[in-house]
Amino acid sequence: METGAVDEASIDSLTDFYLGCGVDGMTILGIMGEANKLTGEEARAVASRILKRVDGRVPVVVGVSSPGLDNLSSLARFAMDEGAAGVMVAPTPGPAVEDRVRGYFHQVCEALGPDVPICLQDYPQTTGVPISVETILTLTRDCPQIVMLKHEDAPGLRKVSAVRNRSGTSETPRLSILCGNGGLYLPQELARGADGAMTGFAYPEMLVEVVATHQAGDVERAEDVFDAYLPILRYEQQPGYGLAVRKAVLKHRGAIACAATRAPGPRLDATDEAELMRLIARTEDKVKELSHGS
Repeated sequence: METGAVDEASIDSLTDFYLGCGVDGMTILGIMGEANKLTGEEARAVASRILKRVDGRVPVVVGVSSPGLDNLSSLARFAMDEGAAGVMVAPTPGPAVEDRVRGYFHQVCEALGPDVPICLQDYPQTTGVPISVETILTLTRDCPQIVMLKHEDAPGLRKVSAVRNRSGTSETPRLSILCGNGGLYLPQELARGADGAMTGFAYPEMLVEVVATHQAGDVERAEDVFDAYLPILRYEQQPGYGLAVRKAVLKHRGAIACAATRAPGPRLDATDEAELMRLIARTEDKVKELSHGS
């Protein structure tokens, strides 16, 4: 809302919007949005509302990263009790020392217990903590709870190849790889063995179609669909500013009622709005042309 209050009605409509676009899973309270601006009570209320709205139709992963292990564990247990399929955890900021990262995730797994599936979020551009392929594979072997990699390292295509080629062996369990960064590199990540996308974009139907078409073997069609959305996808990924863009597009599409970000946050001016509306119109025209040509 314009006041900064949590808009419960828009939480419901946004959840319905993503489900209506055909997603087969959701991640909430992640890094791309405004989860870091919520109080602990608000985070629980938002998670509970979305999980109840989804009502088991698709699996929901809840981001629970926190500087404190007690806070992380508390939110994770709450999310699982409310029906989450698993939780997402990023390393805590600090020295980029492999032993420290491994030790931290061992602590997380011990605190959460063996029954909580964990998605390891690898996003060094935000956390400041790079995670090597060796550490990812070691944690996959040592911690059975870690079943998914949220890949957001960039450049990171070689990392996708390495994790895919070296997991799912007699030594290392297969690790599901879902990719973020707004989907900027999605076709290439899929070609290197990623299982799909796990990211925010105001046109989630593009991500759904690209993944499904690529997995069906029509790589050229998948890239054509991706290319039609690329200008607005790129525009939405501007650091610091992209959140306001995404919310403006979601409002334009009827998914939410208000595009305001919680303070302090970016806001579009009249020139920004006009620029974005032109991009939306061009994107929708390209998508229509692509559909007519299929």
